[in-house]
Amino acid sequence: MIINVNLEDTKDEDVKEKGERRKARESNSKKRMLKIAKFHAWTCALLTALALLKSDAEFVNITKVYSAVAQGAVCLDGSPPAYHLSPGWGSGLRSWLVHLEGGGWCQNSTICGYRKDSALGSSNKMDAQNYFPGILTNDQALNPDFYNWNRVKIRYCDGSSFTGDVEERDPVSHVYYRGARIWRAVMQELLARGMRTAETALLSGGSAGGLASILHCDSFRGFLPSSAKVKCLSDAGYFVHVKDIAGEETIKAYYNDVVTTHGSAKNLPGCNSAMEPAMCFFPQYMVHEVKTPLFILNSAYDSWQVSNILVPETADPNGTWKDCKLHISRCSPTQLKVLQEYRGNFLNALKALDELRSMGMFINSCFIHGQTRLQEAWFGAHSPTLNNTRIATAIADWFYDRRGFVWIDCPYPCDSTCLNV
Repeated sequence: MIINVNLEDTKDEDVKEKGERRKARESNSKKRMLKIAKFHAWTCALLTALALLKSDAEFVNITKVYSAVAQGAVCLDGSPPAYHLSPGWGSGLRSWLVHLEGGGWCQNSTICGYRKDSALGSSNKMDAQNYFPGILTNDQALNPDFYNWNRVKIRYCDGSSFTGDVEERDPVSHVYYRGARIWRAVMQELLARGMRTAETALLSGGSAGGLASILHCDSFRGFLPSSAKVKCLSDAGYFVHVKDIAGEETIKAYYNDVVTTHGSAKNLPGCNSAMEPAMCFFPQYMVHEVKTPLFILNSAYDSWQVSNILVPETADPNGTWKDCKLHISRCSPTQLKVLQEYRGNFLNALKALDELRSMGMFINSCFIHGQTRLQEAWFGAHSPTLNNTRIATAIADWFYDRRGFVWIDCPYPCDSTCLNV
């Protein structure tokens, strides 16, 4: 039998199919960006509302680094970078806790264009004050080891975990990709405000900020006096390279676009010409390069990773996983089996930490994303625990060398200390 195939028609169909997949990815990315922006705004509003219920809640004024604009260190929309600083006192006068805000990424001109019109892309959209809970609070009863330090929150407005650096402004969306410049400019600003005399310092971050705290850990160490005690903490920032439930490498393609769009590869530790740009963004492939002591706080069932890496919308078009993605307790036995396999892949990715000096680890089984700025998780009467130790205590013990802490939780559903179990 002779089968005649019109190669041109086949080629056209392939191009059409690829184009449709690209449009679907961009549509989902736009939805994801809008969700992230809305969730970020909702979270800020909720934290503020909760804070108003407390007469002693701490609100910290914003500081915009106008001098950074001349260096090209600007947010996506060209506005100056910003941070919030609550000065230390007493025994914490020369101790600094610098926290990097999170909020996802933007991977192309279109999505970054949407992002620039939010607080995640413009300091003009940021609130004049920011509430400091959890690891940032000045309440000794709620933050016993860091309450009187100089506490800083660096705002996130570049969409690349502070790694981008492209000289030209995007000709289509008119955005700037300057995250690495923002990092350096704000560091110089903080040094001038007293951090240059720091005796102890901790760089922390959550989500995309947690990834940034890994990527910039050694850089942070380099800004400070050699005599200072300096360590880093990543909260929900250990994003892993796995295929989604449809067998696609969705997160790898996404990260590749982020790194390429922002020109990030040259600013990523351990990244070389032999590696694909996307790989440099996964901690499991570069964390062995980090020389400064590092603590990883993460859930093995991280809710953001489950919803966006393991089960992105493109892999679940019929919404079969909708309830399960809302909370692990709603997952079917079949879905739980998939999540247990994901946990195994996550733990395998953590093996890259084995070579690190003075490493700390708190890996629980809670279905959550980010635990240091959520007061109930950080240090409260019902905070999650591992080895009968709350998160705040584990991190402080590790930081002050009171004892090491490397602990991995048993598989879900064994941990009864998780919030909203």
